[in-house]
Amino acid sequence: MSIRERQEELIEEFAMFDDWMDKYEYIISLGKELPLIDESKKEDEKLIKGCQSRVWLNAELKEGKVFFTADSDAIITKGIISLMIRVLNESSPEEIINEELYFIDKIGLKEHLSPTRSNGLVSMVKQMKLYALAFQTQLKNG
Repeated sequence: MSIRERQEELIEEFAMFDDWMDKYEYIISLGKELPLIDESKKEDEKLIKGCQSRVWLNAELKEGKVFFTADSDAIITKGIISLMIRVLNESSPEEIINEELYFIDKIGLKEHLSPTRSNGLVSMVKQMKLYALAFQTQLKNG
């Protein structure tokens, strides 16, 4: 499934909810489904800079695809990073770098987050794209 298809799937899922409290509940439930990461991966260099909450993001390159794992100490933030992982996980570095993440605006996420959480979301996207860029460079220099 492409990044675009995953975004469309999420937009459809969020369209089922009438109000933002239901959407927040859904985001929180997605965060609870995020697989736990090994405590050894919760290193300071894995923390996303610019997030009010602590968010650890790990990325690995396997067979030309990027696999992300993450955790957060805040339930809503964990839900937000789980959305990002769902959309970008198991994609090629090139796809991650080049694909526009329009689902964030389409589901109204950015406008319903506090300014600090919104900044955190921007930092998450930036960090995931930076990992992809590093992996793309690694593949080219292989």
